[in-house]
Amino acid sequence: MSERKKAILCVDDEKLILLTLIQELKNSFGNEFIYEKATDAYQAYEVINELALEGVKLILIISDWLMPGIKGDEFLETVREQHPDIKAVMITGQADQEVINRLLSSGCVSDVIEKPWNPQRLIDAVKKCCTNRQDGP
Repeated sequence: MSERKKAILCVDDEKLILLTLIQELKNSFGNEFIYEKATDAYQAYEVINELALEGVKLILIISDWLMPGIKGDEFLETVREQHPDIKAVMITGQADQEVINRLLSSGCVSDVIEKPWNPQRLIDAVKKCCTNRQDGP
């Protein structure tokens, strides 16, 4: 029996950032995950639904904050309401401290990483999200 496939979704309106994020994830995690990308929240919702239909478990969303249409915090809060088991990390060069504090204190995101990010900090945040199980030690 094969284990259910797991995915990480990267959301950013800058295609170069998406490519860089996915490359860094692949370099660290190889084929452990399926890597998906979206350029805005609307496209991300479509990807989330497609993964569910394909039986792929989305375990983590890495999202930018400042995007056209829906900002990252609104997007992640909506995802959390509908899918509370999906972890989230926000990467941003724009979000103010009040938004960051609200996201962290509400548990909506596991971490907030400032752009330009340190690759090891990103990988550490992903490892923390992907190994932090709530069903005991």
